[in-house]
Amino acid sequence: MTHPPAGGAADGGSPAAHPLAGLRVLVPRPPLDGPGDGAPSPAAIALRAAGADPVVVPLVRTVPLDDLTVLDDALLALGAGWYGWLAVTSQAAVAVLADRAAATDEGLPALVARGGARVAAVGPGTRRALEAVGVPVDVVPPVRSTAVDLVAAWPAVPRVETGPDGSPAGAGARVLFPRGDLAASTLADGLAAAGWSVDDPVVYRTVPAGPPEPEVARAWASGEVDAVLLTSASTVRALVDHLGPPRPGTRVAVIGPSTAAEAERLGLHVDAVAEQQTLFGLVDALAGVVAGTTPTHREDTP
Repeated sequence: MTHPPAGGAADGGSPAAHPLAGLRVLVPRPPLDGPGDGAPSPAAIALRAAGADPVVVPLVRTVPLDDLTVLDDALLALGAGWYGWLAVTSQAAVAVLADRAAATDEGLPALVARGGARVAAVGPGTRRALEAVGVPVDVVPPVRSTAVDLVAAWPAVPRVETGPDGSPAGAGARVLFPRGDLAASTLADGLAAAGWSVDDPVVYRTVPAGPPEPEVARAWASGEVDAVLLTSASTVRALVDHLGPPRPGTRVAVIGPSTAAEAERLGLHVDAVAEQQTLFGLVDALAGVVAGTTPTHREDTP
């Protein structure tokens, strides 16, 4: 038995036939501040198409650093051809880069083109965000959207001369990786181990959002919410801080291994981990567990 894709029913059927039909699903609001703030959540769109009732809740938000001097310098170097690659692992980073480049130069696409840098994105969502602001993407991991997989998909370091300190001296071997304050060092460490010279300035912070609406808190506490989608380790922590752990019977679906690890560290039972680290993949993972077509994450775990 197979389940229809999360975007709608199979064979053009009604969403009412979907395993998520009629379920209330808590989903984090996209955490972007600025131009992307308030945009509809792709997960909420997919849930509605599946007949579910999404409960969109702000759990975390991202804000640029107060002092962006380091980012300004990095963008100047990017446009001057100092970096051979630009690595981006979140849509929040795209928003900060695009806003700052537009404020200080002719825009991010022009900076990238002028400097000749190639661009890598951690997954389809980040790729779409880059392409939406006019930046073409050269490398995306073929299956999972993780830093480990991006390192594996990265081309070999070019043959370049080394500087006095032994680091690569050619621009082709330098990578700019603007990141959030909570980003793990996996990508930077992996690229450095492969011979790349990586600059990874922090350009935004992830902070808790305000408390959820009282009616959402009541529905969560009473078990009226059937499932929750968690999109990052920070949303896991914010969920537990703001609303408390899920009630027994509330399904928990997470976007990837690091989010699953944080959920389990805090004592949450994870029912589903998305095979593809996108919001649509997350909805599809929940649908598979609810329909009984895929085993729960606990059953998958030795």
